[in-house]
Amino acid sequence: MTEGLTDRTGASVTIRLDPASPIGSYAVSVADGSPAGRADFVDSPDVAGERIFFHTEVAEEFGGRGLAGLLVREALADSIREHLTVVPVCPLFARHLSRHGDEFVADGGVFRRPRPADLVLVERATRAGA
Repeated sequence: MTEGLTDRTGASVTIRLDPASPIGSYAVSVADGSPAGRADFVDSPDVAGERIFFHTEVAEEFGGRGLAGLLVREALADSIREHLTVVPVCPLFARHLSRHGDEFVADGGVFRRPRPADLVLVERATRAGA
């Protein structure tokens, strides 16, 4: 769990990792504990150390506070700490890495472009988790 973060309004937020299977997530909540959003991922069962981020969302009432960016940055920082290769299927993760990928790599991060097999894995996981 990461505490001590603040959103664009200066409000305190917490990001928590839920490594559930088949779909894990990083969940952001506001100071009163209300859930505000999440970034979903699947850990590859075939390739050790690969995390496929495929969906990020923030509840409409929390929009504009920078929570999605906090989720992405914390998930990527955690991936560096855990020595995981990031596979950005989620457009938000892909856009962040296209803009800041050099910084991510310089900080010790590793990422690769998604392959068709990654999309199949995400589809299978989302069906199993439904």
